[in-house]
Amino acid sequence: MPQPQRSPGRSALGSLVLIAAVVGVGGAAFAYTAGWLSPQRLTPEKLVSALAPPGGPAPGHRRNHAKGICFTGVFESNGAGAELSKAQVFAKGEYPALGRFNLATPEFKAVDATVRVRGLGLQISTPDGQEWRSAMIDPPFFPVATPQAFYELLTASGSKDPEAMKAVVAAHPEIAAFGAWAQSAPWTGSYAEERFNSLNSFVFTDGSGAAHTVRWSLLPAAAPVAVPHDQLEKLGPDFLEQDITQRVAAGPQRWTMTVTVANPGDPTADPSKAWPADRRTVEVGTLVVQKIEAEQDGPCRDINFDPTVLPAGISPSDDPFPAARSAAYSRSYNLRTAEHDAYPGSSTGAKP
Repeated sequence: MPQPQRSPGRSALGSLVLIAAVVGVGGAAFAYTAGWLSPQRLTPEKLVSALAPPGGPAPGHRRNHAKGICFTGVFESNGAGAELSKAQVFAKGEYPALGRFNLATPEFKAVDATVRVRGLGLQISTPDGQEWRSAMIDPPFFPVATPQAFYELLTASGSKDPEAMKAVVAAHPEIAAFGAWAQSAPWTGSYAEERFNSLNSFVFTDGSGAAHTVRWSLLPAAAPVAVPHDQLEKLGPDFLEQDITQRVAAGPQRWTMTVTVANPGDPTADPSKAWPADRRTVEVGTLVVQKIEAEQDGPCRDINFDPTVLPAGISPSDDPFPAARSAAYSRSYNLRTAEHDAYPGSSTGAKP
């Protein structure tokens, strides 16, 4: 898999092609499925197959974001979110949370310093029996604007045609912004220092029935410390899992959840466009990570972090990606649970 480190001597186009290839093969697992194109042209099966690395998928593992580690903790809601959504998760209180820190790659043995995008899957449960699942990543925006563009990017990344990626980059100029981020954004040495973003927009409905289109982020309490990439390479292949395990053992790690409310006219269906910085934001609570567990027998192993699993008071917006991701996640889940005997380090296998 191409390495995300950038050579200063490369042309801008060459850098974008490399970045796009990284995203396509091991980037965020936002997927495209039938519904926008005819089933004859594209299916979840074809999309998930295209996510596979050159050596093929790792049996028993997620088809993307394959490397990860589980956590459990609580979401401490401060009650402020209740003005935006009637979901019980925003009523003041403490709710069980579990999740998964992960790397955006289909390689479950990937070296941490080779993967540019980091992710966090989260599930919050409330006493009314509802769940809120979310899959977030650390870039501030997605590389492309539409599911079709993502599929083109993914397909081009696996093509042997040297012109394929150039054509995709030329057809989708929004990739340039992601390329600039990937080249210039500082690397950190810890999941605890990352800001994780929903990128996709959703609709919060309050108690009066008013709708608010939003995105959300988790902001770390730990101050981010930039680490030169060559120094990260010296930390070992699994430094992120080792670091978060040590940090949480020493004390809970926290992220503040902020909800950003769109203004009329903001691009709610296009995750490649960040909303202006002056948009209203509401701090709705704190994610507290209290325990880290290896994925093999951890509580996150059998969770499908489907972003369309939402409580009453939260619903999808006009953004097409959550539904597309849901279909691909389902396909990945079915494949890996059917292959549970191949999953290393566990005698029980994944639950179907």
